Amino acid sequence: MNQILVTEKLYITPELKRKKRVYKIQFFLSVLLVCLLSSYYIYAEYDRNKSEEVSQVILEQTRDETTKTSENDPIIIVLNEEEANQAEEVSDVEGSTDKSITVDGVTYSVDSFITIPKIGISYPVLSDTSDDLLEISVNRYWPEVDKLKPNEVGNYCIVGHNYRNGKMFGRLNELEDGDIVQLQDLTGRTIEYEVYYKYVVEPDDTSCTSQLTEDGKKLQFRELTLITCTNFGAQRLVVKCREV
Repeated sequence: MNQILVTEKLYITPELKRKKRVYKIQFFLSVLLVCLLSSYYIYAEYDRNKSEEVSQVILEQTRDETTKTSENDPIIIVLNEEEANQAEEVSDVEGSTDKSITVDGVTYSVDSFITIPKIGISYPVLSDTSDDLLEISVNRYWPEVDKLKPNEVGNYCIVGHNYRNGKMFGRLNELEDGDIVQLQDLTGRTIEYEVYYKYVVEPDDTSCTSQLTEDGKKLQFRELTLITCTNFGAQRLVVKCREV
């Protein structure tokens, strides 16, 4: 019996003890890392949901005000094509005013509203672009000096985050040619745009925001460009839409 006990003790060498300690430390660190990652994921998801709530509050308040404003607007009867063109120009000018909404002490400026039925999203388009504003909703994006009004002739660009939970532009990659995107301006007018081109570019390629046609002429139609990150942020997904 003593011989067996001695033999068992001989197997528990200092090297084996060291390995056991290392395994215990590795296990503890693994558990700690899983807990930290889980906590981060839960917090990030909570933060996204809070931002989603803010964007929906902005959407409801501004749309309600837009609807009331459009209902109180006078009805214009157009008698000929020339008057129709003049009325459209006036409408574009009137729709250029941003709406400001304050939520939880923070004031947001809204430019328009975007709805994409296929992927089930509807958001206010905030008038400016910044990291903080992109956390709240999709943003109007323009690299040029002049700001294009929503639903005006030209290329109106919107940028949004690509969230894995599908919020914001997280499902933008699901859009295909022929899908409909709706843009409502602050006069209450909604125009439908049809997807006709989807492609991926490098982060420094901003050609998709151009206000010119391929032959260098100014756009003579309404176009909508939707932009988000793809390939883990390494590139940009661009979805081009044109008025139906």
